[in-house]
Amino acid sequence: MTSEPARRRRGSELEGALLDAAWEELQTAGYGGLTFEAVAERAGTSKPVLYRRWPTKSDLVVAAMRHAGLFDRSPLPDTGALRSDVLASLRGFNASRAGFITMIGLYVANIASDTGLSPAALRERLLGSGVSGGQVFLERAVRRGEVADRAWPPGLVTMPFDLFRHDLTMTLAPVPEARILEIVDDLWLPLVLREV
Repeated sequence: MTSEPARRRRGSELEGALLDAAWEELQTAGYGGLTFEAVAERAGTSKPVLYRRWPTKSDLVVAAMRHAGLFDRSPLPDTGALRSDVLASLRGFNASRAGFITMIGLYVANIASDTGLSPAALRERLLGSGVSGGQVFLERAVRRGEVADRAWPPGLVTMPFDLFRHDLTMTLAPVPEARILEIVDDLWLPLVLREV
């Protein structure tokens, strides 16, 4: 009995298989232990196939992390009120992504070291540009008449999310509910609602 020849993968099917292999290898060997040779072997292909798509290890790791959904943006909640929008967003991230923060932090530190990119440039590379969730929430609140329409300082717009991320990275654990309420109710909303 003759065996069927292996079907050659192409396009998005091949790229998906390569990125699945890279993600599996990254979890098994870590950033430092990941090699193009091991990824190619795991994917059943050759190193040149990988190098044509991702010329450096950091390129491959960023693509694998994206493919694994680590940087997918969840739809922003629209609860009808600014406070509950922001709380729902932070709670949702806490429930779905807090467990990835240590892994992401380690990989991002390695990528920054390999590429020499600044934290801001690396964030742009990983997440892309676009309107922040805070900006969307504030624009909705203006339309609903909850807050005055004004020029928001960028640091104020992102403040609840920046403080939340800080807590995640400093503790490597989900942010407690009491801290989420403190960030929104005691620190952010008083600044947003104050008269200018």
